Amino acid sequence: MEEITTVKEAQQNDEALSEQKFELTPHQIVAELDKYIIGQSNAKRSVAIALRNRWRRQHVPEVLREEIMPNNIILIGPTGVGKTEIARRLARLAGAPFLKVEATKYTEVGYVGRDVESMIRDLTELAITMVKSEQMEAAEPKAKANAEERILDILVPPMVQTPRPPPPMMFPGVPVSSTISGMPLSALRTPTDVKDQAEVNEYTRNRFREKLRAGEMDEKEIEVDIQQAPPIASMQIMGPLGGAGMDEIGQNIQDILGGMMPKKNKRRRVPISEARSAFEQEEAAKLVDMDSVVREAIERVESSGIIFLDEIDKIASGSRRDGGGPDVSREGVQRDLLPIVEGSNVSTRYGIVRTDHILFIASGAFHVTKPSDLIPELQGRFPIRVELDSLTQDDFVKILTIPENALLKQYTALLATEGLEVEFTDDAIVALARIAFEVNEAIENIGARRLHTILTTLLEQVLFD
Repeated sequence: MEEITTVKEAQQNDEALSEQKFELTPHQIVAELDKYIIGQSNAKRSVAIALRNRWRRQHVPEVLREEIMPNNIILIGPTGVGKTEIARRLARLAGAPFLKVEATKYTEVGYVGRDVESMIRDLTELAITMVKSEQMEAAEPKAKANAEERILDILVPPMVQTPRPPPPMMFPGVPVSSTISGMPLSALRTPTDVKDQAEVNEYTRNRFREKLRAGEMDEKEIEVDIQQAPPIASMQIMGPLGGAGMDEIGQNIQDILGGMMPKKNKRRRVPISEARSAFEQEEAAKLVDMDSVVREAIERVESSGIIFLDEIDKIASGSRRDGGGPDVSREGVQRDLLPIVEGSNVSTRYGIVRTDHILFIASGAFHVTKPSDLIPELQGRFPIRVELDSLTQDDFVKILTIPENALLKQYTALLATEGLEVEFTDDAIVALARIAFEVNEAIENIGARRLHTILTTLLEQVLFD
């Protein structure tokens, strides 16, 4: 009972922490994005409002809650201006199931490739992993205690109290024999002896427990039985060539075969530090209630899931490519994508998942196409369009210096690991920004990715030596 209470309390703390992430106001969300992304204020405002609306929807009356649909967003802009980076940072701020996928990896039903419903299955898998890790973290104190006891059982086996032999038969008028089967009664273990030995055993275990907690025995090796997954778990059944929907069938077959094959224990001799980690994982997994994990994960996907659909311009049917080439029905992919975006029921290995309230954020460069080349029904499901600005020379200067993960800070830290101190002057930073801007204008505009190329070329000799 105490164990269950501890796990529930920890789960409540995790839920409170997740709730705090959702309680970020749009201004706070934009401020967090500003730490890593320069400019693009319109895009930041749009995703901040969309993320905040997820929290708002959870607090409206239940009658109206189901009627509030998410306003999906299309981010339009050249490569390297921050579309993907916005998605990455938004995932960390959301505290919700978040999946980034490429639109080009999906094909129309009937063609070889992945069907669009697989993105919902992937999102559900991510949610399962997220909730399971939260519950395992909540059960960590109890799991550590159980793992410690398992190690102590190996070092100092607990005392097994053998049943006492029955007393000699006593008959009226017959003296009690002084022996039982030739063994003196005095040799029998009395309750006092058993108690003394139990106290010695407990004292020894406590001494070893203190040494374990102090880390004095981490290097000592012990023999342990490590659980191994059945071989079928590492095999791929009906992989990418299986066609649309076959990846889910293959996963189900793998689960069935994996459940039929017993798990094997392999005896190994490992240090106590390694054994402790393995035991803690096993004990934490035992404390996780998978039924509640599945329920919570599906609820999170349906109410707060976010899918970032990148390269959506590549499936626009109006694209005109020189030389033609095979076309695996871009418009067919859009038609298959439409029911997922507007709301449908998708079958997963964990049950039915409704997509009505999943937020979709699409992005694309739209160099040779435009959003109007998408089928009208799909356009209507992305009512908010945000155009991202091309980066200027001043933007490059800020990108090099302001963000917490700025490129100059990264290279300075890398070289500092070998005792080399590198300092970039203001004039040098301006020169780097100017070169990046001019090369983008003259050759191909790849945005901030040009800075990686220039800095790597500039510091190549220093990094090599």
